[in-house]
Amino acid sequence: MTQLPKNFPEEYLAILQKFRFIDDTFFAACLDGDIPCMNLILRLVLARDDIEVQRVTTQQSVQNLYGRGVRFDVLAVDAAGKLYNCEVQRASEGAIPRRARYNSGMLDSRVLAKGTPVRELPETYVIFITEHDTFGAGLPLYHVDRTIRELERDFGDGAHIIYVNGDCKDDTPLGRLMQDFFEPEAERLHYPVLAQRMEYFKSEEKGVVAMCELMERFGAEKEAKGRKEGLAAGEHGAQCKMARRLLSRGQMTPGEVAELTELPLAEVEEIAKGISA
Repeated sequence: MTQLPKNFPEEYLAILQKFRFIDDTFFAACLDGDIPCMNLILRLVLARDDIEVQRVTTQQSVQNLYGRGVRFDVLAVDAAGKLYNCEVQRASEGAIPRRARYNSGMLDSRVLAKGTPVRELPETYVIFITEHDTFGAGLPLYHVDRTIRELERDFGDGAHIIYVNGDCKDDTPLGRLMQDFFEPEAERLHYPVLAQRMEYFKSEEKGVVAMCELMERFGAEKEAKGRKEGLAAGEHGAQCKMARRLLSRGQMTPGEVAELTELPLAEVEEIAKGISA
């Protein structure tokens, strides 16, 4: 087994050996810039052998001026200019329909930010590879497209959403792909391009170090996010406490308290109701 530099904890190697393609950190690392792996996945999911990916990037953040942004697991562009967002989702919450809708909209905003006229928006695909059967019907794939209900025909807006059922591991090309997504040992994979990529990140020194650096960075980001959320929760609690004190004195209106504490007026009014109850 590859030896890690001393600055990495030894347990990183044990964690790394358990990684599978269904784990988003490993999936993003393996797919970054890897056109053969992306070609394989898209051809099997879309049942087409003519897809030619031109570019693959991972962990791309798209900012939203009017609200929250999004970080895509994998983004790919094919020779026809079609745009693909491929996500692995182990938790049910991460694959809810409105998350798919949001990702689809953010794909459009990513292109429009470059000044593309709306009529030239490319065809887009949001693909969720889920650990379990999201819709419970036992199907390997679920295709979601807008339709004109009264006419019973496709709307034709070029936006597609596909759910891949990770529970469906039958002896078909797509089923074998799902078997590979849940297998941590490279030598047991069916598809050589996936096996070679897994072997690189689990056994070759450069790949192992790169993967451990990624785990270290993600761990630091998670810790920083936790601290930020904790500070935000503490600040909010202090604001609410101040609002209760001011309202209890009966000398200020909820509007004045909201302005002073920077809390939403509706929240201050709820606090006021609690005091008077």
